[in-house]
Amino acid sequence: MNQAALERLAARIAPGPLGEMVRLSGGATQQLWRFSIGDVSYVLRRHGQGAPPAAIGVSLSDEARLIEAAGAKGVPVPRIVHVLTPEDDLGDGFVMVHVAGEALGARIVRSPDLATARQRLARQCGDALSRIHAIDTRKLTGLARQSPADIVEQWHRAYRDGTVRRPVFEAAFRWLGAQCPEPSAAPALVHGDFRNGNIMVDADGLAAVLDWELAHIGDPMEDLGWICVNSWRFGRTDLPVGGFGSSDDFYAGYEAAGGHIDRANVRWWEMLGTLRWGVMTTGSLARVRDGDMSIERAMIARRTSETEIDLVAMLAA
Repeated sequence: MNQAALERLAARIAPGPLGEMVRLSGGATQQLWRFSIGDVSYVLRRHGQGAPPAAIGVSLSDEARLIEAAGAKGVPVPRIVHVLTPEDDLGDGFVMVHVAGEALGARIVRSPDLATARQRLARQCGDALSRIHAIDTRKLTGLARQSPADIVEQWHRAYRDGTVRRPVFEAAFRWLGAQCPEPSAAPALVHGDFRNGNIMVDADGLAAVLDWELAHIGDPMEDLGWICVNSWRFGRTDLPVGGFGSSDDFYAGYEAAGGHIDRANVRWWEMLGTLRWGVMTTGSLARVRDGDMSIERAMIARRTSETEIDLVAMLAA
């Protein structure tokens, strides 16, 4: 981290002394740094040093603009205070005000301190997604357009490119292909990774929607199916929405904010989401076999069998 460059930027953001930089979890190519200026806490989100922009997903500058557009629609998001420029000498990224709360999915579904929040969280998530899907996409740039068939092919290609073969996955791909819906008649901004683990929750419920890098234009039902994938319930399989709420509450929040739900379509997207995560876990298995022996990588790899169980149950339903 270029400390001198950060000090110059901090002086332009707000008056007050610059506090210590603390690295937060954020992956190998996406860095999160928390710091304070006076009494206010901020987060710098940027690409890691020497890391190229992601091949899949929006740029960090476009992500910042998406967050601002969502905030203007009433979606709870962090407040963006600065988008980095080359003159800042800090790389590609943006600075946002830190939002306090809990982002770990397992704690969100289990913490006694969030018991009241969980009662309203599913409805709040439905409301937030409906507002996201209502954003005028004509004003957005840097977003890919993806139909249901496009996304099936994207993940089928990733599966074929791998070395692991799973008969259950192949059966699921056949089902998805046979049942594939037509492109949405009303394509919308899709968050792309709206799930438990990518939201910030406090005692009042949904505090912020995070991690917009997979946003694209497509079928809004994709977001509704993804949050219901069993892997994001963290053991609370009886609560289909993120392990914290019911479908009825979730749908009620979505429809009250003006959204329209195609329930059969949501179920298709839940199947695809389950398979998508399964393909991702097999990718982690391949990396473990290639020598990446990190505990996190191995834990993700072992979850392949969980997605197979979920897919079998869905295929049999």
